[in-house]
Parts: sequence; structure tokens; C-alpha cells
Amino acid sequence: MDFNLDEEHRAYADSVSRFAHQHLAAGALERAHATEYPWEIARLLADNGFLGIAFPEGVGGQGGSLMHAVLAIQEIALVCPRSADIVQAGNFGPIRTFVEYATDDQKRRYLPDLLGGRKLISLGMTEPGAGSAVTELKTSAVLDGDHYLVNGSKIFSTHSADAELYLAYVRFGPGLDGIGSLLIERGTPGFTVGKAAAFMNGEHWSPLYFENARVPRENLLLGAGGFKKQISGFNVERLGNASRSLALGRHAFNLAREHAMLRKQFGRELCEFQGLQWKFADMWMKLEQAQMLLYRAALEGEHRLPSAQSTAMAKLACNEAGWFAANEALQVMGGTGFSQESLVEYCVRRIRGWMIAGGSLEMLRNRIAEGVFDRSFPQRPPKARAA
Repeated sequence: MDFNLDEEHRAYADSVSRFAHQHLAAGALERAHATEYPWEIARLLADNGFLGIAFPEGVGGQGGSLMHAVLAIQEIALVCPRSADIVQAGNFGPIRTFVEYATDDQKRRYLPDLLGGRKLISLGMTEPGAGSAVTELKTSAVLDGDHYLVNGSKIFSTHSADAELYLAYVRFGPGLDGIGSLLIERGTPGFTVGKAAAFMNGEHWSPLYFENARVPRENLLLGAGGFKKQISGFNVERLGNASRSLALGRHAFNLAREHAMLRKQFGRELCEFQGLQWKFADMWMKLEQAQMLLYRAALEGEHRLPSAQSTAMAKLACNEAGWFAANEALQVMGGTGFSQESLVEYCVRRIRGWMIAGGSLEMLRNRIAEGVFDRSFPQRPPKARAA
């Protein structure tokens, strides 16, 4: 079995790397710590074909594959970690679900700006009482003539502070089969984007409030019974999360490796100390192992959606390998790694958040175990039997 990229994929990765070094290397550190969304870079990436990489050309995409999107994220993150977030937002997450299930009219209305780097779409999934147990969401949608009346709230949504469009999970009726989704625009009557707050990793998010928000009927994405389709699209998002986790781990590894070859203590280069050699050996091994699972999941999705099992294993492996490498790189670099004058501390903070977002490590392990035993393991307690 050949574990290397084929010639076409290598050529694509090389071309992305050249672009990144030419256009994104300068200002990478400042970009990482800027609070505003880098719209100028988003438009640059869009103009060069890095948004919608795996989407059909007929809707404005590039006609590539999930593997191409993964490679683009990785190569750009190795040069400018912040810019890789833009590539992720333009290929995975809610935009992927949107392209998969939106009507032609919805695509016509929203995709040009989303793929042009002019607007963002945010996923409204998590609620104050519904996180990993997302099926317990309470945000409701009731049809009222030509509009849905939406009531509820969402929290912790990536890009929610900057987005113009929100793919909101809503409840049309009771139970799992009552869950679907709506496309809700900023400025919709009854919809309020709350005050922005910050995560530890520097990302900003805003709570979303719906008080009889009037959403046009034509903004229905998936009606009642659409939850499983939504989650199948959400599974693909994990590849974007995994790609960035692994790539930022490699970014930190590369910085620490260079540091270890140049920095001297006790008259010797750091790389000559066995204790640090072992750290680098462990980092490299974990990164390479996770890379294989990520590539396998991406290649599985070349012509169809990858399985939930493959994406869960890829995300878990990449989250843990990226975190291990970045955290060890920071330790190797000492005060330099801990300072914001280096991107290593940024990589540590970013990866730590991705170990929660997109499926926590614990939930991923539950999903993988279901594949091992070929059965589901419901997390809810069994219902009491009637007397």
C-alpha cells in the first residue's frame, strides 16, 4: 500500500505552498492576533480559488475534492495559521451543508458572496441547554403564513459575530424527527446578534436571540426529519477541524525544530540534548500517524461523504497529535514559545479549542466505540417501564 500522495495531489500541494509563501507569509504573526476578520485576505483567497474547492463548478466552486481542500488548509496553515481558518470556513462547516442541501434559488442568493470572500455563514447549533446532546435543542420554528416564527437562542457559534447568514438548527416538532434547519439573515425582524465575547483562543462569538423572528418560508433548508442529513454534513466539518489541528501542530513543530538547531545552552545546541530529541521523536511520530487517518478519511470522501467513523477517528487523532506537538514545542522554546512574539502559543490556544468544537474528544471516542462493536450506545438513561 502506498501511503504517499499521488503526483497530482503533490503538485497541487506544492502550488498552494508557493502561493502561501508569496502572499501570506508576510504579516502572519500580526494577522493571528488581530481581532477583526481578515476580509482582505478572504477576498484574496477567493480570487485564487481557495473557497469552494470541493464544490461543483456549476455553483461557483472549483470542482475539486475533499482531499484538495484538506491539502489547501494544511499548506496555508504551515505559512499563516490564521488564513487557514478562512479556507476552512469556505470549504467545511455550515457552507458544506448549505451546498449539499440548499435549493437552486438559495444558492443563487447566497453563494456568490460566500464563495467570493465577502460574507460569512455561521452555524447556529449549540444552545444553553444543548451541547453534545444537540437533539435536546429548544429553538422552535412555527409556520405562520409565508414565514416561520422562530423563538430561542444559540451560543458558541463560530463566526457568529461577523456572519451575515446563519444556518440555524430548529425544532419544527417533538423528538428527533422534529428537527430541521432554517437560513436566517442578519437583520431579520426579531433576530438579535448579541454582544461579542471571546474564547481563550482569541476567536469571537456572539449569542443569537430569536424572539418571534420572522424567517421567510423560502429560507427553509431542511424541514422536519432533516436532522440526520444535517449531521452527515456536519461530520465532514470534522475534516476541516482535523486539518487545522494537525497543520498547526506541524507549524509549531517546525518553529521548535528551527529553534532547537539554533539556540544554544551550556555551550551546545538544544537538539544535542537527548531529552529534547525524544520530544521531537514523539511529536513527529504522532503527527505522522494522525496524517494517515486524515488522508484516509479525505480520500474516502473523494466521491461521496466520508463515514462518521472515519471522520471521528481523523479528528480525534489530529486533535490529540496537534495538541501534543504544539504543547511540546512551546515547552522546548521556553519563554520564546510562551510569548506572543511567536506563533507557537497561538497554535496551542487554537488547537485546544478544536478539541471541544465539532465534537468533543469524549463524544468522538463514543462514536468510534460504536463502530468497534457495531452497535449504538445511547447516552440517555433508559426510560422507566410502565407499571
